[in-house]
Amino acid sequence: MSEAKLLKALVLEDEWPTRNYLVKLIEGTQRAEVIGAVASLEQAREAMAGSPVDVVFVDVQLAATGDSRTGLDLIRSMAGEPSAPMFVLATASSQHSLEAFDLGVVDYILKPFTEERVEQCLKRLLERRLPRAQGPRRVVARRKKSLVFLDPANIWAFEAADRLTFVHAPEGRFDIDLSLAAIEASFGRTLFRVHRNWLVNLAYVKELERDIGGATVTVGRDIGPEGRSIHVPVSQDRSKALRDALLENATGLRRP
Repeated sequence: MSEAKLLKALVLEDEWPTRNYLVKLIEGTQRAEVIGAVASLEQAREAMAGSPVDVVFVDVQLAATGDSRTGLDLIRSMAGEPSAPMFVLATASSQHSLEAFDLGVVDYILKPFTEERVEQCLKRLLERRLPRAQGPRRVVARRKKSLVFLDPANIWAFEAADRLTFVHAPEGRFDIDLSLAAIEASFGRTLFRVHRNWLVNLAYVKELERDIGGATVTVGRDIGPEGRSIHVPVSQDRSKALRDALLENATGLRRP
């Protein structure tokens, strides 16, 4: 596996023989690179502040350090943070499994650790991480009895009308079998719901025209009279959110 695809792992374990053994097992899978192996909560926080971390293997009891706190305190302190890494409990007892689940811990491995269990854990973590970045590589639409294959990056918008769903792209307007909700789940933040019947690709929004009843966006290649584009209605309750999204990381307009 290439270095770019390896998980960046941190080990928090107070007993050095166990810590070294877990590091050996993790790196032996060739699915992760251990960027740090520490014994205390402070050392763990310092390591995460100094380098990107994908997953932290956390021992619950840290008695050898003389600290009354536990590994769960680290997880609690970062629960809900968007940038928080994945956490795996690597401990001797399963008594904390319920609280770990509530805190969003992604896996739970028990001592004594085995090669097979660590391998299984890291494989799951990679599968959990990769699909979010990949997304659909191709969108399949219909034109009468034919199938049309579209590049997701070039799609302008999706429309729901007359109990059907349509996709708009430079190639034209075609039927698609998915609902807007399913499309939104597949594409994530790439698409913006401007209306209950419309999802638009913000990368192709060329013009936003606001009026008393709401707004209209021009989506496509350009805004000229002969240009290839479509005009999409924007609900009144979505107008401000759409404007804010379009102005995010943009320049050229004087802000109030």
